Amino acid sequence: MSRTHIPGILAMAATVVASNILVQFLFGDWLTWGAFTYPIAFLITDVMNRVYGPAVARRVVFAGFVVGIVCSLIGTQIHGEFGPLVTLRIAIGSGTAFLVAQLLDVAIFDRLRDGRWWRAPLASTLVGSSVDTALFFSIAFSSALVFIEPSNDVSWAAETLPLIGMGPEVPLWVSLAFADWLVKLTLALLALIPFRVIVGQLTQKPA
Repeated sequence: MSRTHIPGILAMAATVVASNILVQFLFGDWLTWGAFTYPIAFLITDVMNRVYGPAVARRVVFAGFVVGIVCSLIGTQIHGEFGPLVTLRIAIGSGTAFLVAQLLDVAIFDRLRDGRWWRAPLASTLVGSSVDTALFFSIAFSSALVFIEPSNDVSWAAETLPLIGMGPEVPLWVSLAFADWLVKLTLALLALIPFRVIVGQLTQKPA
């Protein structure tokens, strides 16, 4: 790993740590502040992929995964009003979603890297973000997966409510996932601007 790759690793680690902290603070009824920082991980992965290639991007992803595991281990030791800040299901969901979604992002980006400059980062982030959301929320909160951690009561997540307060009746966790997914999609589009700028600065040529 070259020293030029260290900023990417540090940026990924900072994003993972910040997201693990900010997920504890609510933003409205359906989101946490962590929803706005976590998508930066896809931007970091895509920049590293474009500038240094998929092998380096995967190393950055694995570094972020390790940091995430450490954050989860720390979270299991911190108890809030309703128990540990991080339960086993949340830890498994978070780690699985991050690793699968980020590696999928790397693979899709690499397949599309020779197309228009925006195609690879946009497609890889949209697919990766969608998989990330589906995996995390279903593993962490779906009643169908209660066997993962039988002692963890997530019945509150199964409460039936209108989708984000205005749609059809769905379990609460589906509304949380849908709101999170919408933020990820929005930020995937906005991230094209910093992607173009950062890649241009690092390569001194158009992305």
